[in-house]
Parts: sequence; structure tokens; C-alpha cells
Amino acid sequence: MVCIPRKNPTSDERLGDLLDKCIREHPDNDAIVYVDRDLRYSWKEWGEEVDRVAKGLMAMGVKKGEKVAVWATNVPDWVTLMFATARIGAILLTINTNYQAAELDYVLKQSDMENLFLINGVRDTDYVDTVYKLIPELKEQPRDGFHSERYPHLKRVVFLGPEKYRGMFSMSEVKSKAVEISDDEYSVMKDAVDVHDVTMMQYTSGTTGFPKGVMLTHFNIANDGYWLGANMNYGSDDRLTLNVPLFHCFGCVLGVMACVNHCVTMVFCETFNPIDVMTSIEEEKCTAVYGVPTMFISMLNHKLFNKFDFSSLRTGIMAGSPCPIKAMEEVVDKMNMKEITIVYGLTEASPGMTQTRYDEPSIEKKCSSVGKRLPGVDVVILDPETNEPCPDGTVGEFCCKGFNVMKGYYKMPEETAKAIDKDGWLHSGDIGRMDADGYYYITGRLKDHIIRGSEETVLLQGNEINLKEIEAC
Repeated sequence: MVCIPRKNPTSDERLGDLLDKCIREHPDNDAIVYVDRDLRYSWKEWGEEVDRVAKGLMAMGVKKGEKVAVWATNVPDWVTLMFATARIGAILLTINTNYQAAELDYVLKQSDMENLFLINGVRDTDYVDTVYKLIPELKEQPRDGFHSERYPHLKRVVFLGPEKYRGMFSMSEVKSKAVEISDDEYSVMKDAVDVHDVTMMQYTSGTTGFPKGVMLTHFNIANDGYWLGANMNYGSDDRLTLNVPLFHCFGCVLGVMACVNHCVTMVFCETFNPIDVMTSIEEEKCTAVYGVPTMFISMLNHKLFNKFDFSSLRTGIMAGSPCPIKAMEEVVDKMNMKEITIVYGLTEASPGMTQTRYDEPSIEKKCSSVGKRLPGVDVVILDPETNEPCPDGTVGEFCCKGFNVMKGYYKMPEETAKAIDKDGWLHSGDIGRMDADGYYYITGRLKDHIIRGSEETVLLQGNEINLKEIEAC
């Protein structure tokens, strides 16, 4: 089956509208599967779970515009919270699972976070202990009417698991409170959500200063997800093994939003483990899998790789860094992923800007380029000095304009103005070029390069190195 892309580049569907479409058209198809814990929801069943959590949040007092932060691996409640918050106009705030106390403290303060959901922890980081150290009031005050001097906006903390912790609500309590909200009250809340409302906040890595809260709307991520899925020829018969982290756009937009737009089954792995991923692919006969190059290489090099059946695979996404041609050839040949795609973007662009297509025959193009622009997204290479478009083949800064550009950085208008210029172009900070066929190539970061006319120079330990001179050698 071939996906026939829609005629209009954008749609005004909210996240809840997309879920309703899957429930209406494919109620009994698998929506969510976890092989490791024998958990399986149909679209109808998952929709009921989303509604239960959404009503529970309302009963607890969560209002439109409130931030609901999730500090967790890819547990089942994560993606349910993503759509439950979207249903009622709250904002899902994704928290990096690698954060330590200092990073969490910064986000708690900067985001004005009202709600925090968390698991026990990851590896050597105990999330519960970290939260108690930052918020000792949790152990001292009743859950209802809780107040923190350090984080005055914080209203409630919820633990995602069966354990009970002082001062924290449990997820089962959230769900049990759903009966307190009538269908009419719920409908009013859902109807008040606008497609241009912020539905998600993600914090940048902070490589160029303090982390910034990127505000993404329903319009941003719903449309980006649609085209990412269309360019992989997604349909309701597809099944994606989703092992990349949900706190990152790779997981929640390239993964979840691409799937929900096209009613694709999501087969989750809580964290990346080669055996878990390969088992999920084989047992659920998945047609797609995502990863950064090192994830694919770790599977290919695993001693048990040849024990698994990859014949169901056809497509997926490789992103994050360039893939060596040899590794890509092995992914195509040994994992049967002849239709694998490459995506380039950044969080501020929801994140996809460019993508290779599923029917791209060239292995070289899959490895060296980042594909062509998404429909409805304008991409341009701008001269960093003049801010004028560069001719084909000339290096400059990678910029885009369109439905995918963020609403802005939370409480950082000056930083927003630096990122999005007066003409509406989002500046990526990456440099690259476009060839005559419309394929784009990334060559580095602007802050590490000096561009004078057609000459590109790399700064290496404070010394200028001309790239053409390097190529000549």
C-alpha cells in the first residue's frame, strides 16, 4: 500500500483529533504494545485510557496552560500523558532522563512547572531521592495544599509506579479520580483547545548557553509528524519498534506523532537494549525501527544478531549523526531496511526540516545528504554576513520557515528574537549547502566556522584551517 500524501501541506487537527481518527477508523488495531511486559492496547482501549487520565488530571485541578512535566523512560504512562494533557490544553514538559539535581532545579525554576510526574530513576540516579532533596516540603506537608518556597508554582508531584511515597500522588489515584468529571465538563475542556496552543515544551541541551524551553504547538508537531510519516510511506498496517527516548523529539514527534497521524502501531521499548529491540521486531513483525547510527551498529555487531528475523522490516529513521556508508549498506541488506530514511532538524523546528524519502535508491544520498525539505517548509542557506540566500553549492547557515517553527522560547524573548529573525527564518546554527537537485548537506556548526564569500574556514584550536586546502590534500 502506498501512502498518498494530502494535497494541503498543513492541517488544523489537534493531537486529540488525530487520536480520534485512529479510534474511528481502526478501533481494534493495535495502538501500543510492550513485548517485555505483555501489555497491549487497541486504539479504542488506549483512547479510553487517555480519557481516563485526562479526566483524572482535571479532577486534581490541572488547568489549561499548566505544565505537566514527565521525568521518566519510555514507560506506558508517558505517551498516555502526552495525549491526556493535549486533550485538556495542558502542556507536556519533557525532562531529559540524564538530568541530575542541578538540571532539574533549573527546569523547575525556569519553567514555572506546576506538576511533576516521575519514576524511581535511571541507572545510578535516584529520581525520588533527588526530588526529596530539592523539595523537602514533600515529606512535611499534606499533598493537598502543598507549597514550596523554592518552587512556588509547583502544586503536585505524582509517582509513576505501584510504590507509595510521602507527599506524592500515585498514577492509580489520578486515574481513579476520573469519575469525578462528567462527560460534559470534559467536552467543554477539550473544545477550548486551539490548534495553535502550546502542547509541549522541550529544553535544549544548553550547548550555547542556559537551556531554553522550546514551546511547540499542536500545529507544529501534528503537521511535522504527518510529513515525516508520509515520507516513510506509513499506513495503518505498519508497526514501529520505538526505542529512542520519548523526552526527545526523535521519540515523541518523529516516533509518536508520525505514528498517530497514520494510525501506525507503536511497539515500545522502555530503554534501548539490542536484544529487546530485536525481539520486539521479530515477535511483532515490525516494519520500521528508529535509531542513531550507533544503535544500528550495536545490533548489527551483536553476537545474536543472526538469530533474529528482520524480514518484516522495510523502513525507519536514522538520525543524530552521519552514518558510515558500510554501516548503511549492512542496515539495508542485513536488516531488510531498503526504505530507511534520514531526517535533519532541531527541537525549535518541531524537529524535522528535511528528510530523504522511502523510495530514495541511492545509498550515498542516504548517508551524505539529509534529504530534501519537507512539504510546507521553506529551507534556505543564508550567508551569515549578509543574511542573503546563497547560490546552490555555496555554504551558509541552514534556516527554515513554515508550520514547523516553534512558538518561541519560554520567558526568553531576546533569545527567541535571535533564533527567529524579522523575516521569520529560524536560524539553526548549522552550516551546509544545497545541490542542484534540492538535496541538503550539513558540514558543521556556524560557531566553529568562518565563511568569507565562497571560502569556508574551520577554527581548530584557535587556528584557521581552509576546508578547500584540506580537500586538496
